[in-house]
Amino acid sequence: MKSRFLILSALCLFSLQFCLAQETQLLSIPEAVHLALENSDGAKIINSQVTTSEHEVQVAKALQYPDFTVGGQYRHLTRIDFASEINMDPSTEIEATEGVSIPNVNQLMMGNLDISMPIFSGFKIKNTIEASKNLHTASTYKAKNNNEKLALQTINLYINLYKAEQSIHLFEDNLISAKQRVTDFTNMEENGILARNDLLKAQLQESQVSISLENAKKTKNILNYRLVTLLKLPEQTIVETISDNFGMAPTSVETDSIYRSDLEALKYQELATENQIKIAKGNYYPSIGLVGGYMAVDIPNAFTLTNAMNIGVGVTYNLSDIFKNKSEVEVAKSKADELKYTIDKATDDIKIEIENASQEYQLAYKKLALYAKSEEQAIENYRIVKDKFDNGLADTNDTLEADLEQLQAKINLAFAKADISQKYYELLTAQGQLTSLINN
Repeated sequence: MKSRFLILSALCLFSLQFCLAQETQLLSIPEAVHLALENSDGAKIINSQVTTSEHEVQVAKALQYPDFTVGGQYRHLTRIDFASEINMDPSTEIEATEGVSIPNVNQLMMGNLDISMPIFSGFKIKNTIEASKNLHTASTYKAKNNNEKLALQTINLYINLYKAEQSIHLFEDNLISAKQRVTDFTNMEENGILARNDLLKAQLQESQVSISLENAKKTKNILNYRLVTLLKLPEQTIVETISDNFGMAPTSVETDSIYRSDLEALKYQELATENQIKIAKGNYYPSIGLVGGYMAVDIPNAFTLTNAMNIGVGVTYNLSDIFKNKSEVEVAKSKADELKYTIDKATDDIKIEIENASQEYQLAYKKLALYAKSEEQAIENYRIVKDKFDNGLADTNDTLEADLEQLQAKINLAFAKADISQKYYELLTAQGQLTSLINN
């Protein structure tokens, strides 16, 4: 007995510590979206991509600045054999040795500074900068579109979590009724009023409801963990949803206005491809630059050069580009045409997406009215069948079936309210207005 008491005490203490470790956090949809856009890995990736494109603009701008190169050399020279180097015969070497003092040369030091400043490069630098700016703007719009998707992903997780919570509440309520029914049927079976087979049917339905409840709990735990992970909350956090506004979205939404960030991104990518065409055509022109430099050379005991400054103009022209560059220009034009067709297709796809989302939204409102009516009918039907059963006018199958229909009607109504909000947010996403609405 003592050991059993210790085990039970340990289990109770462990359960208490686990409950204390868990933290319930009440979150609304806008709060969840804000956390996702600030904390999630997806949001950080999006921000990093924008930052990268911004640095690429700075890299392109640096092409118009001069290049400075500094170099220096020091070399130790071995003993120089002048006779062998200049092919003197021995007699000449002696005369030279007697008449000339040969310096002892064993070192070489050299330093140089070169400056080159581009003046004209066939407008390639200018168009490279413009292309990078357009691509940066495109990446900014891509980031906005990705934020829209991330916000909708968060909302879908949130609403599905709400649905799982509602399922749990409804299954728990139904399970209480099912257990009470089993208790009543057991007493009736013991008194010979009810057949054993009817009791087994009630027990089977109780088991089925219990299984559905456990599945709903499993679904809730998975969705809660996914949402907590997405929002970068502590793993033991239990998110509690707020459903006050579910089913309260406006009955109609203006669908004429379209401002999709992904479409804007494609338009700026198209501008960048036009810049790429100009860059390719720039190879037809020569490159002109201002060049200058400074050089110093010191060979101890022999030669010293200082203040050797130079300045001038450099011109380079690759004549083969006149023949080779045509293909590059055609490739750039082909990419521009491809992107133009992509924009046209994306525009049509967006219109279809908006129309589909609008139809789904209107259908969700119609379903809500129908499910509300169905719930009333199912509740009334169960009440009538239950009265008939109590009076011996209906069998067990009718009673259990009416109870399941009542449970399903309640679940459908709870889901329909959430579906209205979900379809509303999907329509806003199709229009490119979701994050703007959430932020405001």
